[in-house]
Amino acid sequence: MKKNNMVAMILAGGRGTRLEELTGKIAKPAVHYGGKYRIIDFPLSNCANSDIKIVGVLTQYESVLLNSYVAQDHIWGLDTKESGVYVLPPREKSDGFGLYRGTADAITQNIDFIDSFDPETVLILSGDHIYKMDYEAMYNYHKENRADVSIAVLEVTLKEASRFGIMNTDANDQIVEFEEKPKQPKSNLASMGVYIFNWKLLRKALLEDLDVEKSNHDFGKDIIPTLINDGKRLFAYRFKGYWKDVGTIDSLWEANMDLLSTRNELDLSDPSWKIYTQDVNAFPQIIGESADVKNSYVNQGCVVLGTAHNSVLFTNVTIEEGAVVKDCVIMPDAVIRSGTKLERVIVGPHSEVTPEMSMVVKADQPIQLIANGGEQHG
Repeated sequence: MKKNNMVAMILAGGRGTRLEELTGKIAKPAVHYGGKYRIIDFPLSNCANSDIKIVGVLTQYESVLLNSYVAQDHIWGLDTKESGVYVLPPREKSDGFGLYRGTADAITQNIDFIDSFDPETVLILSGDHIYKMDYEAMYNYHKENRADVSIAVLEVTLKEASRFGIMNTDANDQIVEFEEKPKQPKSNLASMGVYIFNWKLLRKALLEDLDVEKSNHDFGKDIIPTLINDGKRLFAYRFKGYWKDVGTIDSLWEANMDLLSTRNELDLSDPSWKIYTQDVNAFPQIIGESADVKNSYVNQGCVVLGTAHNSVLFTNVTIEEGAVVKDCVIMPDAVIRSGTKLERVIVGPHSEVTPEMSMVVKADQPIQLIANGGEQHG
């Protein structure tokens, strides 16, 4: 890929309210996942592995921790003379100050940033999905089809399709219709929120959208349907692989449990496509003589003296002797005190769980969250 041929813009301003206390003080892309990662690590690592040099991260809600985190562009190897990660919160301009009103408006407010690199194409990404994807392969598909826009899609069941933006295509996968969460979907090609736009076309569409009074200034609701109606060449890029939108407590738990499955599709140990993250420099894990650990992720800094079965233990977790966790996700610096029993529970960062807080959740019940510590901004 040519230098700055494609600039990536990661939309990372979401509140993630369905993650309850986990997003009380931090944005959803900064939420912990997989033992030592944050969700934002995945699109950033995908960009680094796809040889995309310039990445803008658009932040808004509770952005202090997220801004400081993504500004460490050396984590993803994007700190050379020709590369960089740029934090792009809403700015005060000569015509006033305004928050990002929608996904498209967030890009519109940063047209000057994109123009400064004069790219041929712009890659638009969500900052809160877990997946590994070669964006360069998608770019090549975009060029081969002489597309104006390429949209990554994932095949879902027709039952699930009503939860997504659905792409209806012809025999060549050219998109002929877009439906936002249709009650009766015509296809099962769900948008992943990964778009490649020819920049000149997108720039023009964004500026025209500013003058549409009833616009939501959103890619799915406004920009994409308008371009289809205008006869532009939009193509569906079929993605084959693991992808998860961790928008709820249940889906976040499921995504962590997927890592423990023998059919794990994500494979975080794959050396050919590394997911990079901050190194916390914790001491080695300690597994005590009385510990009973089975099929679990146990990260650095953990002290396990009790029982941990089929669980993901993040950095610096302590499981005291006599404590039992099964099918659990225990986030960084949490302490599970002796005598506590937890099953099918997520424990938030810096939380302390005592025996009177024990919780065993049955398989037919929603996953429960215990979060009494809060995220630290240090």
